[in-house]
Amino acid sequence: MKRLATKVWVIGLGLGLLSQGLCLAQDTIPMNFQEAVELALTRNLEYRIQENNMAILQKERQVALLSHLPNVGISSNFSRQSGQQFQQIEGEIVVTNVTNEIVSGNLNVNMPLFNSGRRILDTQSAKLALEAGEKGLSRAKQQVIFDVSRRYLQVLLDQELFRIATQNLEDQKQQLIQIEGFVDAGLRTMSDLYNQQSEVARLESVKVDAEIQLENDLWLLTEYLQLAPGVVPAIASVEPIRETSSFAGMDMMQLYEVAKTNRQDLGQQTLLATSYKKDMQAMKAMYYPRLNAFYNYNTFFTSLDNRSLQEQFLKIYPQNTLGIGLAIPIFTNFQTRLDVTRSRAAYENQLLQKESTERKVYQEVKLSYQNYLAALRKEKNTQVQVLAAEEAFKAVNERFRLGLSSFVDVSTANQTMVRAQADQAQAVFTLYFQEVLMNFALGTLEIVE
Repeated sequence: MKRLATKVWVIGLGLGLLSQGLCLAQDTIPMNFQEAVELALTRNLEYRIQENNMAILQKERQVALLSHLPNVGISSNFSRQSGQQFQQIEGEIVVTNVTNEIVSGNLNVNMPLFNSGRRILDTQSAKLALEAGEKGLSRAKQQVIFDVSRRYLQVLLDQELFRIATQNLEDQKQQLIQIEGFVDAGLRTMSDLYNQQSEVARLESVKVDAEIQLENDLWLLTEYLQLAPGVVPAIASVEPIRETSSFAGMDMMQLYEVAKTNRQDLGQQTLLATSYKKDMQAMKAMYYPRLNAFYNYNTFFTSLDNRSLQEQFLKIYPQNTLGIGLAIPIFTNFQTRLDVTRSRAAYENQLLQKESTERKVYQEVKLSYQNYLAALRKEKNTQVQVLAAEEAFKAVNERFRLGLSSFVDVSTANQTMVRAQADQAQAVFTLYFQEVLMNFALGTLEIVE
């Protein structure tokens, strides 16, 4: 008997030292939910990629707007010609063997006058693409909030389950001390003592399992936040209990209408479909003639002329050309048809993606709502379950103290009570998470200040 009891206490001491060693080997930083989300937003790969893509979309819209302005370019060349040079002097062509240094300058201005509305369509498409990118970035932020919420709440649940397991172990250790006293007094048999020692050893293992689960889920949160090696967050608790349902009185179609209004990914797909349609129309404009206005200013300096660079460049040789150019596409090796076909395929594929997203939104809202209603019922049931189990345990424990019930009855009642407490903790956090999931499915998820 004493040997078995000694083993139980040694196991408990060893587990305690192991737990303390794990805590000392890690650095903790205090962190609440909002801080966890803000940290994840700065380090999440997908969100940062979305932010970088937004910079490209902004530049594309800027280029589309500036395409309505003329294109202006300046060029200059310096060259040296050695050998026979042809010059016209007094009506005759004179050939001389000299070195001629030439400096030329050109100013070119081109302004599209008519291109079947392609510039307008490109501008509209770029604007829609930018708006779609903003909605995509907003949805990516909600995804990060959801991912952090899931991991954060799981750690809180693990902490609560670990607390329940620890408290239960301590209670049973106290029960073991009482039974040892009863045995010494001749009020209980040795079998009751052995059974209690076995129960304490079992609860030691339950506590170890709860601690390992807590460590694993805490590591998953740490990994998602990309904290430094050896650093884990000491997260602040949240209040998961809700007095009333946030979605009480709403049916499925009302929730779906809320989702269609707020889901950023659905709005993104709609904007992208319109943007791709504009791109296709802009490609079709290449079938039609284009009208451009142009202006060219050309001048040069030659070393064969004895006059100064300034005089030649600005007074003698400048030429101004102003005109209008008409381009009529007749045969372009079917390149325009290929471009139109590609843009049409992109547009039709985007329509399919939009339809798929609409079905996905409906299914997500439906499943989330069903799970939310089930979580509400389960949370209410566990309240009754815990109250009944606690009262039953008190009654059985008192009967055991008076010698009117067996150890098996007490052990069974205790296990039932602990299981009920764990079920209630699970139900409470599940309900809170299902509410987060509902907001995510509806597109209304945000950080509560």
